[in-house]
Amino acid sequence: MQPSAPETERGLPRRPLFGISVTPTAADHAAIVAQVAAAERGGLDLVGIQDHPYQRRFLDTFALIADLAARTERISFFPDVASLPMRGPTMIAKASASIDVMSGGRFELGIGAGAFWDAVAGMGGPRRSVGASFDVLEEALPVIRGALDAERSVRAGGPHVVVSYPPGPLPAHRVEIWIGAYGPRGMRLIGQHADGWVPSMGRSRPDQLRDAVARMEEAAAAAGRDPRLIRRVLNIGGSVTGGERGEGVVSGPVGLWVETLAGWATDLGADSFVFWPPDPGTDQVDRFALEVVPAFRAALSA
Repeated sequence: MQPSAPETERGLPRRPLFGISVTPTAADHAAIVAQVAAAERGGLDLVGIQDHPYQRRFLDTFALIADLAARTERISFFPDVASLPMRGPTMIAKASASIDVMSGGRFELGIGAGAFWDAVAGMGGPRRSVGASFDVLEEALPVIRGALDAERSVRAGGPHVVVSYPPGPLPAHRVEIWIGAYGPRGMRLIGQHADGWVPSMGRSRPDQLRDAVARMEEAAAAAGRDPRLIRRVLNIGGSVTGGERGEGVVSGPVGLWVETLAGWATDLGADSFVFWPPDPGTDQVDRFALEVVPAFRAALSA
């Protein structure tokens, strides 16, 4: 499975992708391996892993992705989303290309401008304002894209990103860049430059997300891009139950999940869904993969 493939399904411009997010807690490494194995066995497409290096209980996200990619054969991975201020554009590109080569083309790059600035500064990273963090992201995007495309030389003259070097290796496939953002500046950057958008449902009201989508689509159209080809990857917390309602953005029976996902597909153009299970077990992964996803695909086909 390669998310870059321009497949379609029942009018959607891109083939819907389904996945899980695993929490990179070091003490739960064996459980993480089991969850990812269940996701691959269940036919899911993606595994996302949050990136908070300053969280002492967490494994390094890129190292964990490399470990999990080596244990699997088909499923793809992405940082959900990589912290630009903690890693820098050239090393993010290097790690992304390396994992993609080693996994046979099973890596996509989720990236964000940064957050939790006290924690970032505590680990020796920069402390930036929101505006400055998006200034850096805007300068970093062409550097990362050029490096992932293995251009002969990648150059940037600042003021924030100053590089001049020959990048490599060439990834096994065209690694997509998905940005996690919500505000006007971030949505404009997605519309102009990115392959995808990675919001987390529950962080904003539905009307705010619709406004964000409108800004992204307007920016894409102004840049001469087809907004429908920008992948929209929704992070969703909750649980799949036998009938009762539970805690989370979506918690209830399969029918509630299908209805909710279909609504987001219609209102936001969502084409990909990443489920955050409520615990490190495999039961919820199995229920999402074997009950929710087939039911949603059947609803699309109908």
